[in-house]
Amino acid sequence: MKLKVVVHDAEEGGFWAEVPALPGCLTQGETFEELVQNLYDAVELWLDAEVDAQALSVEGARVLDIAV
Repeated sequence: MKLKVVVHDAEEGGFWAEVPALPGCLTQGETFEELVQNLYDAVELWLDAEVDAQALSVEGARVLDIAV
């Protein structure tokens, strides 16, 4: 799986990044190397997050577990 990541310079120093394809998937790092490691962790956590079936109140909605 390939994901595009937008990297920003943080005002206080270091970097922060967002993954547009994964809403809310953000992380930061003091160095670029730390940012990259934190990105892998953030994406893994985002993908592993449990989907709360109660949050899906759309009639006829289905929750599927898929591996990518």
